[in-house]
Amino acid sequence: MNLNTYQREAQKTDRVPSRRKSGDAGNDLMVPLLGLAGETGELLSEYKKHLRDGDSHLLFRERVSEELGDLLWYVGNVAAKFDLKLDDIAQANLKKTRDRWGPQDTGSLAFDAEFEEHERLPRRFEVELSEVVVDGRKKIRMRVNGKKIGDDLTDNADDPDGYRFHDVFHLGYVAVLGWSPVIRKLLKRKRKSSPRVDEVQDGGRAQVLDEGVAALVFDYAKEHRWLEGVGDLDYKLLRTIKGVTSLLEVRERSLGEWQRAILVGFEVWRQVLSAGGGKILVDQDAKSLTFLGPPDSVRRKAPRRS
Repeated sequence: MNLNTYQREAQKTDRVPSRRKSGDAGNDLMVPLLGLAGETGELLSEYKKHLRDGDSHLLFRERVSEELGDLLWYVGNVAAKFDLKLDDIAQANLKKTRDRWGPQDTGSLAFDAEFEEHERLPRRFEVELSEVVVDGRKKIRMRVNGKKIGDDLTDNADDPDGYRFHDVFHLGYVAVLGWSPVIRKLLKRKRKSSPRVDEVQDGGRAQVLDEGVAALVFDYAKEHRWLEGVGDLDYKLLRTIKGVTSLLEVRERSLGEWQRAILVGFEVWRQVLSAGGGKILVDQDAKSLTFLGPPDSVRRKAPRRS
């Protein structure tokens, strides 16, 4: 049966129709909302009986089917009173769940594939983050192919929290998403041959959003043990990220790909933080970010074993 057809037929048995202009306005919504809660309780009760009685509960499947049917009736009723169609709700939900849990590889879409090599992010490259002392202060310096890029970074905080290594997160975005206006600028790979792309996709606003996402996720990770042992991120966090980047080319990437980019970024970040720096391999083809070991400066300081 078509979901919209079911919804229309179910409405014919509604005992509390909409009364928005009467003194009972609100009951038409409260009753079905309470009905959803009540039927959920009934479903749990049936499952409790199944756990208690096992195969002796002969009507278990029939009862579960009945309770699910009642839940569907109330869902359709609430939807109708908000002028929503069940079919539209179902389609939107499938889109959401596919984006979150379905096939998550949009890697065949490379944002800079049509540009010359000097305007493309390298498919595979190595980065070194090492600690340096500048004017008596410890800072982190990034090198690509031995060449310093960008400014030396500190935590920019009263309490050291490792944010000085946050470029690792941008590298994770490059590896998994093929995107990072910040890294593109640092590597001097902006797509200047297309003024529109250079302004919108590689410009200041895009870079600010790139940094904003990194800061947002860092704050979230701080409250979740730096994502160690975490396999899934909160949907609201991912939805927020998709929202703030919705005007950029990275909107084509799925929630699942964003999650992977964030998790691999923090996995390497924890290793880099522990080692006081590190060499990192960025591989867009493999969609991987790999910690290769401590930076050369740390290796040179390591004591020799007798």
